[in-house]
Amino acid sequence: MNTPLWVWIATIGVTCTFLLVDVLWIVKRPHVPSMAECARYLAFFVSAAILFGIGIGVLAGWNFGAEFFAGWLTEYSLSIDNLFVFIIIMAKFGVPEKYQQAALMVGIIIALILRAIFIAVGAALINQFAWVFYIFGAFLIYTAVKLAKEGLDEDEDDEFKENAFLTWVTKRFPATTSWHAGTKLFTHENGKRVITPMLIVILALGSTDLMFALDSIPAIYGLTREPFIVLTANIFALMGLRQLYFLIGGLLKRLVYLSLGLSVLLAFIGVKLIFHALHENTLPFLNGGEPIHAVPEIPTWLSLIAIVLILGVTTIASLMKTSRDKREQVGS
Repeated sequence: MNTPLWVWIATIGVTCTFLLVDVLWIVKRPHVPSMAECARYLAFFVSAAILFGIGIGVLAGWNFGAEFFAGWLTEYSLSIDNLFVFIIIMAKFGVPEKYQQAALMVGIIIALILRAIFIAVGAALINQFAWVFYIFGAFLIYTAVKLAKEGLDEDEDDEFKENAFLTWVTKRFPATTSWHAGTKLFTHENGKRVITPMLIVILALGSTDLMFALDSIPAIYGLTREPFIVLTANIFALMGLRQLYFLIGGLLKRLVYLSLGLSVLLAFIGVKLIFHALHENTLPFLNGGEPIHAVPEIPTWLSLIAIVLILGVTTIASLMKTSRDKREQVGS
């Protein structure tokens, strides 16, 4: 897929424009969005992603179009898992509802910047070292096992635990716990310049998403090797995340099998990556450094079908489970 420079520039320019307008509008008018507002924005971003994928299919070939849809669905499903943590962070720091949009928006911008860096590093590694697919695949399988254990652990602690970076920030810089400064990042208290809870929340969201990017970027490189598709799939997945946070906050609690579903998804992509690595094998201690073609390659169309089935079964099974539990509680 030969992506012209002007397409890269236009894509980044349009994305930055959307983000800038969004940030200015939210900061100037902090409010709790209505369900209708969230639904309109979410429908817009989902429709835009679908049209974009169709455009790639028409202009560059349907194999690339399928790669975009597979990558977008995977990134979106992993982003939904992020929302669980975002809800916990908001509750932990007691973010007033009218300021949550601003915190989410800036957190998403940080996430996009961090993921862009990860995408560039990943592309460079893949182009230079074919064996990196073994590492990506093994890491995804490890993550899948970890997610599965969390999904099966009913006593899992939902408390948010500050990471090392956040602990360092709160210890190093004087901070206020009051939200009187609103969406400002710094304020003055007792004659001293201090950081606000908004800044701490933004750093918590951004640094937490950095950990999620360690899973999502290798996962999408297991579905496509085109950096442009990787970037745009991440952009569309994250752009609608803020509206999704407010729209399905209650529904998230009903997706009881989400961790298990995502673990199956990541394991599938991890196996796909290792199979691909074997096809491009250059490691001297494996088959004398020659490719191993006896291992099957998983085509993009099959990956897309598998992703849709895994996410569909996960959602239906989760809703059936929560509905059955609710009926049993009513009956008892």
